[in-house]
Amino acid sequence: MDMRELEELAVKSASEAVDYDRSGQYDRAIEKYSRAIEILSRICMYYPELPYIHVYKERIKAYQRRVEELRSKLQPQILGGGDYSRQTSTAILASKPSIRWDDIVDLEEAKKAIIEAIVYPLKRPDLFPLGWPRGILFFGPPGCGKTMLAAAVASEIEATFFNVDAATIMSKWLGESEKNVAALFSEAKGYTEKGKPAIIFIDEIDSIAGIRNQEVGGEVRVRNQLLKEMDGIFEKGRHSYVYVIGATNKPWDLDEPFIRRFQKRIYIPPPDYNGRLALLKKTTRNLTLEDDVDLEKIAKVTEGYTFHDLTELVREAYAIVVREFFETGRVDDPKSYPRPVSMKDFMDALSRRKPSVNNTTITRYQRWFEEYRAI
Repeated sequence: MDMRELEELAVKSASEAVDYDRSGQYDRAIEKYSRAIEILSRICMYYPELPYIHVYKERIKAYQRRVEELRSKLQPQILGGGDYSRQTSTAILASKPSIRWDDIVDLEEAKKAIIEAIVYPLKRPDLFPLGWPRGILFFGPPGCGKTMLAAAVASEIEATFFNVDAATIMSKWLGESEKNVAALFSEAKGYTEKGKPAIIFIDEIDSIAGIRNQEVGGEVRVRNQLLKEMDGIFEKGRHSYVYVIGATNKPWDLDEPFIRRFQKRIYIPPPDYNGRLALLKKTTRNLTLEDDVDLEKIAKVTEGYTFHDLTELVREAYAIVVREFFETGRVDDPKSYPRPVSMKDFMDALSRRKPSVNNTTITRYQRWFEEYRAI
């Protein structure tokens, strides 16, 4: 299913959700809102370079808030009891990612570590009598490809992919958040019982597993439940094919018990020169460029830029051309097209867009990696 079809399905589901919401059919509205969340989450995962991706992310958050509000209307009493062992939150996405290794430029060291930790044991478990890592932590600056790496390994081993964060796990209802955690792992184990591996990807895991000076009871129970579930899949003597991949931009905020649960801790740094050049070539492959465009020079002067920064840089350069085309008044002529992107456009974009990560932060990541290295 291509992006346009996904967008059409998301619009359809959201429109139906609003109609049910207005008519007071809240159970059906929750169902449709959740479907829209699922589809928009797929779009954000598979097409992160879309210029309006931030709009979809805001829609997801808005729909999630509305789902919680509607649940409060349907369940006015504090929740407790009930069998949630096989029911995950409707906001949790279980999917089969289509992202492949070849879609990810650079990060060869990280790919190698992931293959050794996950792919090899899955293909030949008999060669790993002492077991293998089932907890992997990706850490590094935002925009460097942590989510895409997790999706790519899920695709590589044909695993069911659960993409969650604190917002999809935490609940204002007493006792419900830890049930979400238990249900998530139960659902993942259900897939492995059918012979299929499962990957639980927890983005911004520091929001759940971070160091806390003060905690309320609900937060403690969620953290304890997560530790319990992770210990369950790490149990010796069991060949579990449930993997937990956590991602964080702030590894120094993680609590020690959680750090220990991630047997592999992999630093995902900003791209080097070769990585930047590869990404520039990839993101400009569908653009018409002037002969004076020197991608190698651009790669050299963008040291410290993340993959996301570079994608935005290319988008900004192209936006200059499109903006100029609209201002000419020729946009209504179907035979007219924008001019090619020039080197000057890239230089103008560079003057407006600086790297999102500074050297001080990079040094902090490197120091943490040296202290907790496990790759």
